[in-house]
Amino acid sequence: MFKKLLSVIFVIAISGCSSQQTPKPIDSLSAVGKLELQYAEQFEADYLTDGCVLISINESERFLVVPDGQEPPANVPADITVLRRPIENIYLAATSAMCLFDALDALGHIAMSGTKAEGWYIENARAAMESGAIVYAGKYSAPDYETLMAKDCGLAIESTMIYHTPEVKEKLEELGIPVLVERSSYEPHPLGRTEWIKLYGLLCGKEDLATRLFDDQAAYLDGIAAGNTGKTVAFFYINSTGGVVARKSGDYAVKMIELAGGNYVFSGLGDSATGSVNLEMEQFYAGAKDAGVIIYNSSIDGEVRTLDELLAKSRLLADFNAVKNGDVWCTSKNLFQETTEFGLMISELNRLLKEESDDLTQLKFYSRLW
Repeated sequence: MFKKLLSVIFVIAISGCSSQQTPKPIDSLSAVGKLELQYAEQFEADYLTDGCVLISINESERFLVVPDGQEPPANVPADITVLRRPIENIYLAATSAMCLFDALDALGHIAMSGTKAEGWYIENARAAMESGAIVYAGKYSAPDYETLMAKDCGLAIESTMIYHTPEVKEKLEELGIPVLVERSSYEPHPLGRTEWIKLYGLLCGKEDLATRLFDDQAAYLDGIAAGNTGKTVAFFYINSTGGVVARKSGDYAVKMIELAGGNYVFSGLGDSATGSVNLEMEQFYAGAKDAGVIIYNSSIDGEVRTLDELLAKSRLLADFNAVKNGDVWCTSKNLFQETTEFGLMISELNRLLKEESDDLTQLKFYSRLW
C-alpha cells in the first residue's frame, strides 16, 4: 500500500548506515486521493497534489503519469518511470488490453501491435491494422526495433510473457522506450481483469469513461441472484490430435462459471489463475459424461456451428447427458479478446444455466448447438 505522503515512498536509508545516501523525495507532493478499485489487486493508483498520478503495478513497478503540457516534478526517484500525457504511439504486445483501448475509443493512442491483423477478432483493431493506422511491429519476443524507433514509440505494453525474454525488455528500455508489464491475467476475479480499463483510462485521460464502462459490467453481477444452480459444466475444446484441452480449476474461465452458479466438472486440475491442461479422451469421458451442460471453447479451435460438427470431433460425445438433453453450447471466437465485457459473459452463463426454455438459443458470447 502507498504511504500517505509521497515524500516517504522512496526512503531507503538504513539507520546507522551513514555511508548510504538517502534519495531526495519528490518535492512538495503528497497523495490527495486514491483510485477506487473493486476487484483489481495487481495495480493501484494515487492522485497527487500537482495533478500527476502515481501508478504501482504488483507493488514493484511504478509510473508517474504527468498531465499534458506539465513538467514532471523535481527529484523523481530513479525507480519511477515518467509517462507524459498524451501517451502516444504505443506498441501493444499484450493482446488482452486491446479491447479495453477499443472500449475507451482510444485506439488512436496505439501505433503498433504485436499481433497481426488476422489475429484480431476485435473489428476496430483489425480495421485499424488493415488501414495502416496500426502496424505490425513484431511479436513480444522479437519486436521490430527499427519500426518502434521510426514510429517514436512512447510506451510498450507487454504481457508477463516478456519475462521469458528479459533481454527484449532490457533492449526496449535501453532504447528509451518505457515498458509497462500488464498483469491482468493474475487477477483472481474475472472483473479484476476488466477493471484494468481504469488503468488505461488514466493513461489516456479517460478516467470517467473507464469508470462508467466498468460499473456497467459490475452491475451484471449485481443482477445475478445468489446461489448455486446445481448444474455441472464441462468447458473444453478438442485439439488436432483428438485430445481434450480443459481449463485448470483455478482458471478465471472456471471462476466465471462458478460466479454464474455452475459447478466445473474438473475440480482437481490445479489452482493456477490461468492456463489449460491436456486430458486423454478416456479421462475426459469419465469426468464429463454426466455433466449437465457442455460449453465448447471455440476461441482457439475455431467456431463450431452445429451439433454434428461437434460430434465429428469425437463420436464419444454422443453418450454425454448434455448432448442427449440438448444442453450443448459453443463460445464465440472473440471470447477471450473481450475482457471489457466479462460481466455480460457471466450474466449470459447464468442465463444458459438457469433458463430451461429451448427458445434461449443465441446470446452474444454463446450459441446453442442443435
